[in-house]
Amino acid sequence: MDNLPLLTIGVTLLTCALAVFGVHVYASGKEQQQLLVDRMSQTGQTEINGRRRRFASLDRRLRETTFGKRIEHKIAATGLDLTVGEYVVYVVAGLLGLYFVVGAIFAPFFGVLAALIGVWGGNAFLNWQRVKRTEAFINQLPELTRVLANATHAGLAMRTALAMAAEELENPAGEELRQVADQLAVGHSLDDALGELANRLPSRELVVLVTTLVLSSRAGGQVVSSLRNLTETLEERKETRREVTTMLSQVKVTALAVPLLGLGFMLMINATTPDALQKMTGSFVGQVGTVVAFALYAAGYLLIRRLSRVQV
Repeated sequence: MDNLPLLTIGVTLLTCALAVFGVHVYASGKEQQQLLVDRMSQTGQTEINGRRRRFASLDRRLRETTFGKRIEHKIAATGLDLTVGEYVVYVVAGLLGLYFVVGAIFAPFFGVLAALIGVWGGNAFLNWQRVKRTEAFINQLPELTRVLANATHAGLAMRTALAMAAEELENPAGEELRQVADQLAVGHSLDDALGELANRLPSRELVVLVTTLVLSSRAGGQVVSSLRNLTETLEERKETRREVTTMLSQVKVTALAVPLLGLGFMLMINATTPDALQKMTGSFVGQVGTVVAFALYAAGYLLIRRLSRVQV
């Protein structure tokens, strides 16, 4: 096999990147486990020892740029224990691994395309984590409104009710509400703290909850009855969203199967006729045709996902 050295280098880089990511996930899990043990022990004090940050100099330089600030904001919305420098290094290592592996299996031109797709994939991963965290938070909203309603019915102020909910609820709601409680403790207004929460986790349900709490704090009124009515509404929306997700699961699998079929066809062609893909991409016409084909597959994927998107 002529591309065996490139394949070996690519597999090695990809393995190293996965190993570093695995060690990072393991360290984060151990830290979360220790925090949970400390919380369950009810000692009253929890010493949070942050893990050692990697690539600190690169992280400082990136944070000073517009690109680094944008990435930092996205990472903060996902809840991942990552710095900007770590994220950039992991993405670059993954892109190099994709380039060498795909280029060795298919052709060097496909390695370049895979690296470009990997750049999009790195950003898509953050967006997916943000959507996943938002969905988890939405599922906790009925419980959150129930806790707030009970606390305000007992005569507690909204600031105290939010701090109590932060202690009782699991993550991500507990972590997000702790940030809100910390901002209120240092002098931020309720409008600003809840507004930042709505910006981090954008959703219709959260906007309704934030609007209800802000209007109640400004004009007064029956906040308890409003929260209890909102709890019933959120429970119904939660069930509706679950039913819609179940019905559209087959469509989402179809959207993923379309580009995978194209990849399978390329593997079959390259297996039956060695170096066919390399010869095809050796000319300008072949490269243009390959780019157009990839663009059509991407357009089909996005079109199917767009048509299957249902706003509840």
